[in-house]
Amino acid sequence: MRIPFVKMHGLGNDFIVLDARADALPEMTNAIARALADRREGIGCDQLVLLEPSATEAFRMRFFNSDGGEVEACGNASRAVALLHGKAAQVETAGGALMLEPAGDSATVDMGSPRFEWDAIPLAYAMDTAQMPVGWPSNNGMLENPIAVNVGNPHVVFFVEDTETVDLTTIGPVIERDPLFPAAINVNVASVVGTDHVRLNVWERGAGLTRACGTGACATAVAAIQRGLTGRRVTVTLPGGDLVIEWAPGETIRMTGPATEAYRGTFEWDDFA
Repeated sequence: MRIPFVKMHGLGNDFIVLDARADALPEMTNAIARALADRREGIGCDQLVLLEPSATEAFRMRFFNSDGGEVEACGNASRAVALLHGKAAQVETAGGALMLEPAGDSATVDMGSPRFEWDAIPLAYAMDTAQMPVGWPSNNGMLENPIAVNVGNPHVVFFVEDTETVDLTTIGPVIERDPLFPAAINVNVASVVGTDHVRLNVWERGAGLTRACGTGACATAVAAIQRGLTGRRVTVTLPGGDLVIEWAPGETIRMTGPATEAYRGTFEWDDFA
């Protein structure tokens, strides 16, 4: 069975998009998603995105990280799908409904409202998520007192003087799988450049160090605004480029940035099943 796909990326964070809205596909499994994501023997991607019919919204988006695990949300992939869909739409995800608004080679996604309750992250036990009394030793001293926020999927955000001095390839997987985070966690290390600008590196749960992470940019901007480090409109600079995040307490998060279609192709389903 030949299956068409679209390869896309948002600031270098790349995706395989499979469209099952009109024609159903065989069941997607973690093993098939992992095999397709393999950069040596598959198509290769950070995330696989599966579009399906929805009973409540325009359509449904499902996200699988490169390790095959299904996750609740992916901001960069949502912008890519907005451009692929070509018009505004409210869509269903496991992390809640999102509003997609394409505009040229860019798109804005209303990511919904952030959640700060300890059991919404989730954490293993109750604590103040705005100033978590925890830390981990890194190559550059302690990473400590982060803020935790769920923006469709869970993130922990550390503010440091210089993001480039923290070796996320070493400390990222340690924090990601710490027992404090029973669903694992995305790890963000950020530096405030100015009242409207933050630099960010992200260790993505199930994918590793990434050039860009839309939900990470949202979580980090929300954390900076919540702590009074920035204003309510923040440019977040990631290794792959910039995203603009807007948020005010009590409102939803709006993320704006580019996405690109790289190429289209087909694959034989049985080769990966």
